Amino acid sequence: MLAERRHQLILRALRSGGAAAVTDLSEQLGVSPATVRRDLVKLEEDGLLTRVHGGAVAEEGDQPFAEVAEVRVPEKDAIAVRAAEMITDGQSVLLDIGTTAYRLARQLHGRRLTVITSNLVVYEELADDEGIELVLLGGMVRREYRSLVGFLTEDNLRQLHADWLFLGTSGVRPGGQVMDTTVVEVPVKRAMIKAGDTVVLLADSAKFPGTGMAKVCGPEDLDVVVTDATVDAETRSSLEEAGVEVVVAGKVQA
Repeated sequence: MLAERRHQLILRALRSGGAAAVTDLSEQLGVSPATVRRDLVKLEEDGLLTRVHGGAVAEEGDQPFAEVAEVRVPEKDAIAVRAAEMITDGQSVLLDIGTTAYRLARQLHGRRLTVITSNLVVYEELADDEGIELVLLGGMVRREYRSLVGFLTEDNLRQLHADWLFLGTSGVRPGGQVMDTTVVEVPVKRAMIKAGDTVVLLADSAKFPGTGMAKVCGPEDLDVVVTDATVDAETRSSLEEAGVEVVVAGKVQA
């Protein structure tokens, strides 16, 4: 069994059961405990699980898309409007999963763009807009969060390039680290970062400082942060030290 497939099965077991012992995973996968331990080390390095004595645990704390979509809509729309202003017709745009990326997609109607996404709601929003060349990434469907994930999604991204990436997040640490509670989405987000020329983080004020068990990237991987309110001083300092421009709905934060 390929390592990537083992990693998927391990994460699936942890998400469904909350925790698993090395011996149990070894029996389920038909590989040695030593192989499982190496897999757990790699997955922990990637921020996808936490090793505990004798095994590992991964908690996926994301809410269904429909629930999150109803929260802080005016703030997300303000961010979306400002983000849309950055894009020039004829450019390619990569949109992350999540509700803020969806609000941005609503601002792109009537534009002449190429939009690449693993966000099924973005796809549905733009599918009938003939001015937009729409690229839907492959992968396994996460029905509750309306997204595509997995090695197929990551492979697709390795073959693509975009002028812009608009990235979502569960929260930003004071040190500028971008976090996510949805661990299965993290490898896709990292592949998106590699595929985008300019990486823009979309984060409303509730994300500063934010939470999340898995690290997506550091501030050095970002070019711009678009938010709806003043960022706390510690996080702002970390972002500025990394050369990140902080844009606050209608103005640039000094």
